[in-house]
Amino acid sequence: MTQTPHPQTPDSKTPSSLNPAPSPATTRADLDDEFLADWSVHSRFGAVEGTNGVDRQAASAADGEQRKWFAELLEKHGFSVHRDAIGNQFGLLELVPGAPYVLTGSHMDSQPTAGRFDGAYGVMSSAHACFAVADELRADPSKAKYNLAVINWFNEEGSRFKPSMMGSNVFTGKAELEAALATTDPQGVTVAEALDAIGERGDFTAPEIAAYAEIHVQQGRSMEEDGVTIGLVNATWAAHKYEFRVTGEQAHSGSTLMSDRRDALLGAARLVVAARDLVDDFDAGALHTACGELNVYPNSPVVVASEVGLLLDLRSPSAEVIAAAHDSLMSTVARVREEVGVDIEIVAEHSWDQNPYSEDGVELARSAAENLGLTSARVMTVAGHDSTNMKDTVPTVMLFVPSVGGVSHSLQEFTKDEDLVSGLHHLTEVVRRLAAGALG
Repeated sequence: MTQTPHPQTPDSKTPSSLNPAPSPATTRADLDDEFLADWSVHSRFGAVEGTNGVDRQAASAADGEQRKWFAELLEKHGFSVHRDAIGNQFGLLELVPGAPYVLTGSHMDSQPTAGRFDGAYGVMSSAHACFAVADELRADPSKAKYNLAVINWFNEEGSRFKPSMMGSNVFTGKAELEAALATTDPQGVTVAEALDAIGERGDFTAPEIAAYAEIHVQQGRSMEEDGVTIGLVNATWAAHKYEFRVTGEQAHSGSTLMSDRRDALLGAARLVVAARDLVDDFDAGALHTACGELNVYPNSPVVVASEVGLLLDLRSPSAEVIAAAHDSLMSTVARVREEVGVDIEIVAEHSWDQNPYSEDGVELARSAAENLGLTSARVMTVAGHDSTNMKDTVPTVMLFVPSVGGVSHSLQEFTKDEDLVSGLHHLTEVVRRLAAGALG
């Protein structure tokens, strides 16, 4: 049965739903309970009725509501809250005047109907890791080399505004601010207008960043199958993403002779099938492909489509596989043009090679897991994350916790509380070491 999303927000009359009163947390169990309580509250923003999932797309009303709540949470723990020009939300705590910051976080926006863990767990665990380390460093400032910062990146998902990882792309100089702000959603609303509507576009300039850490649910099932609690992300998969425009000729879907048709939807469908068939040309697991979005015009039941917009992507741990798959796909494009009688244009494309994370960061994370008695293993990330931008700029540590069944971008996405808490413990130790200057 199809679920109809009904965004829900926390009941402001419920005690502690928005601003739980501070209480002295003197044990690890107290800190864990506080984290899980805040996690439960946060999961209600944009909740999809009757499910455990959320609908909290970038700069939506639900996104604005959770951002305001998160700002209050940060401020309650002594952090100052700022927004930069692309809507990245920072929580800063200066412990060493003038020193750079250790930055940790992820994103709180979601797909249209999605799991509550993707991204948001990384932000919430980062906040609570910084709260714990901040208390320690306030008690003994001599242990701090760097200051602490929490980040909620804007529009990591790319579901409302393309491309994905927009906030970290602009932050790291990989995308132009003005072009990002002018990007429109399907209704024609610009990023700038959407951020202004929820009061989340600022003019803050971030301070110098010394290191970055991010934790995320795996979105795959290998860790669960292997009994691993902490994933030490050591590299990204290679990828090539395309935006195609298939153009044909509008016609009556009943009376027009089949031989006279130039059906844009048929051309797009051929590409969808070709992308799936490509996988079988390579060894099992060597290539992932997807067509995640189709926009059909005029999308009428009695009209042959004249235009289709299509998003297609190739992913692999091997750059050679990506290159071979690209060549095969381009051959298919040429054949479809001729056989279906349509024009096919690549409107935009973006690619990257397999890219490693620093060995020093991987080793720091491995050592921290060992000291905490947590099982760990190296794992590559298939999905993109904001850390894939940050690692090109500053020393970066990327971590995973298991996803039940590997399910993600789904209302059924789930990670067990014990894994959430173990990840929090591990990230806290990583942040503690980074703040002391472990990576320089």
